[in-house]
Amino acid sequence: MKKLLPALLLFGTALYSPAAFAASSPGPRPNIVFIFADDWGWGDLSRHGSTWLRTPHLDGLAAAGIDFGQFNVLNPVCSPSRTAVMTGQYPARWGVHQHFAHPAQNRQRDMPDWLDPRATTLPGLLRAAGYRTGHFGKWHLTNRQTPGAPRPEAYGIDEWAVFNGGAGWPAAKVGDTAANTVAFIRAHRDRPFFINVWLHESHTPHAPSAEAMERWKHLDEQRRVYAAVITDGDAAVGRILGALREAGIEDNTLVIFSSDNGPENTGRVKRPAYTEGDSGVTGYDAYYSVGETGGLRGRKRHLFEGGVRVPFIVRWPGRAPAGIKNDTTVITAVDLLPTLCAAAGVALPAGYRGDGEDLLPALTGRPVARTKPVFWEWRGGQAEPDGWPRLAVRDGDWKLLLTHDAKRVSLHRLTTDRAEAQDESVAQPEVVARLSRLALEWKASLPARPPEGCFAPADQIAPPPAEKKAAPRKAKATGVANPP
Repeated sequence: MKKLLPALLLFGTALYSPAAFAASSPGPRPNIVFIFADDWGWGDLSRHGSTWLRTPHLDGLAAAGIDFGQFNVLNPVCSPSRTAVMTGQYPARWGVHQHFAHPAQNRQRDMPDWLDPRATTLPGLLRAAGYRTGHFGKWHLTNRQTPGAPRPEAYGIDEWAVFNGGAGWPAAKVGDTAANTVAFIRAHRDRPFFINVWLHESHTPHAPSAEAMERWKHLDEQRRVYAAVITDGDAAVGRILGALREAGIEDNTLVIFSSDNGPENTGRVKRPAYTEGDSGVTGYDAYYSVGETGGLRGRKRHLFEGGVRVPFIVRWPGRAPAGIKNDTTVITAVDLLPTLCAAAGVALPAGYRGDGEDLLPALTGRPVARTKPVFWEWRGGQAEPDGWPRLAVRDGDWKLLLTHDAKRVSLHRLTTDRAEAQDESVAQPEVVARLSRLALEWKASLPARPPEGCFAPADQIAPPPAEKKAAPRKAKATGVANPP
């Protein structure tokens, strides 16, 4: 165990200070607003072809910038997906394989109880370079039942108001995410800033506003709730964009919208509303999760594209050309740290070894091809037909999905088969052999154990909670006492 730690720290950490950075591009440093939705599928935008959802603010954001069609997160569930964004490294490097849960469940999954604060992080690098940093909305880089977890300051964040944080943290209300972000923008309009805006929508419990429910009352029961939730999320984006405009800094702000994984699997049984302890939200269960993948195979908890290909929209006035749809550049969550640091003129510290690459030219509308393969690992459920892959690798046009022993594989040329409907493994044995070797070598390079020092004190851990119980549906939380 102790022998693994130095190598892990060498991979993920480095000393840095403001003096270590120099601007690499002329002009004022841009503000950066990263809006990360939750379980928001690629097809859950009217711009992406939805026939019943309406996302006017996101559609407007895309019309003013670049809509990327081949952006991938690096895990099909929340916590590891967000770890990749924060660190620029595959989440398995830090032992994060599934969502952070009660410490007892983390032990069963051979996971730590929080993201190691020794990791180099995107907000940490920007803060060291003079940016004011904020984080509003979801956290989930630990769990609310976990005592002793490092607070956001440990990861480079100056100001925060979060839900799904650690035990004893002050918990923000889910519905206050946009308001807290707007207040931060107004307070720091005169200096460079970076904000993580991690929305609740469209995660369960679904708790749409009364106004949104009224707007969609003509739809059937399932679609009404989901459409209202999407409307609320889109409206939150609109309020943030409005705050940038009112502050007079819209033209010097890089705004990104994305999602942590594909849409939730729709529940087969309609259950009573319940309260989720992590977020404090009372609302509707997964029966109302009818989000769309836009024709991609799989959903949340799957390594097929429907679980890991998500919206990625970039608006950067004067730098990103307006109205561009980029369906060729393969960009991933681990690319965000080097790319956004480059956009801010921040050099990466000498000892940092990330898994991503600087794809800043793509954000300015120029053609660029990634040079590194992309890897995924999944340790969650294995339900057929789409949950069986444990590993996946993409290199160029090809994506291979496989079990840990590589005895079962599925090969797809994504440039001509985005739906992953045609398995070409039999016809392309050399490609299968090459990609299998890459995936297995990458898997072998990962740490065998979670990093030391990232576990809650045993004597402070409360017993695991009982199974969640149904709660009466409340008009205040859902907008109506019961769906029609």
